[in-house]
Amino acid sequence: MMTSVRQSVDLRHYNTFGICEPADHLVEVETLSQLLDALALADRHGWAVTILGGGSNVVLGGPVPGLLICMRSLGRRVLARHDDAVLIEAAAGENWHRLVAWSLDQGLSGLENLSLIPGTTGAAPVQNIGAYGIELADVFDSLDALDRKTAQVLRFDRQACDFGYRDSVFKRHPGRFVILQVRLRLSRTPRLRVDYAPLRAAWDETGLTRPDSRVVAELVCRIRRSKLPDPALIGNAGSFFKNPVVSSEQAERLRRDHPAMPCYPQGVDSVKLAAGWLIDQAGWRGLRRGTVGVHRDQALVLVNHGGAKGKDVMALADEIRSDVGSRFGVALEMEPQLLGG
Repeated sequence: MMTSVRQSVDLRHYNTFGICEPADHLVEVETLSQLLDALALADRHGWAVTILGGGSNVVLGGPVPGLLICMRSLGRRVLARHDDAVLIEAAAGENWHRLVAWSLDQGLSGLENLSLIPGTTGAAPVQNIGAYGIELADVFDSLDALDRKTAQVLRFDRQACDFGYRDSVFKRHPGRFVILQVRLRLSRTPRLRVDYAPLRAAWDETGLTRPDSRVVAELVCRIRRSKLPDPALIGNAGSFFKNPVVSSEQAERLRRDHPAMPCYPQGVDSVKLAAGWLIDQAGWRGLRRGTVGVHRDQALVLVNHGGAKGKDVMALADEIRSDVGSRFGVALEMEPQLLGG
């Protein structure tokens, strides 16, 4: 049965940035049938369609026209067990961190480094979420998604998703695919992945010698809370800029002028730089522009001090990009998705 469609909905509580912009029409769907009904309704009225998960990785650039569909489908289960490998499935509307906690309760390893990442499970493949040396692609098996162009439900394996750094085929074709279920391949045997320096230091302090996925998850949560502001206390979308990847030659030139600059080799001829370090060195950390600003403890995070509009956020982001580009010759790319406007 079609759920009710609301009009002129204030989206302040639908995005972690806390930006106040209206949606022309909004509907929350829990099933594929409700999703199809909502899409049919939009077609009849000629409305543009926007799909929203948890709203943790978006910036509202203005009012959202047409129909905003919020994915609220729930469900998680173990699909198969084979020796050490366990295949799980979760619906798109499942909260990501709660899925991680559930997997640990099942005695499964693989998601602990991705603890406390905000958002829904359906949004995770779009961004190929990652943290502390692990990306979703590392544990990904497959997903089902509705192709709005053909009205068919398709299965995507890892290759079809074409994952990249904070990227996927779904991000490159916004609005075409609606992710319905995600399947992940986990392990019964804990395997430590603590190469990230602060996580390694925290693990070493425990004195433990045997791998323990739950302990790693707790350490990850502690580190994330110390570095990233809680959206419940101050509006933000987490890391606002991707860590840029440059050529080894360019990285070497920058290191000659900035010996302390963090660099992370990404293969034969590319190096990942720390966007937060570049922004911090340019003097932006803690700076405020009226209702928006850069977080005082984490230069990678833009924050809403109250009453911010998307245009205010984007104006600040553009200033930072321009300044970092002129100082270091490095182009910063926005990580959250821009909606509306």
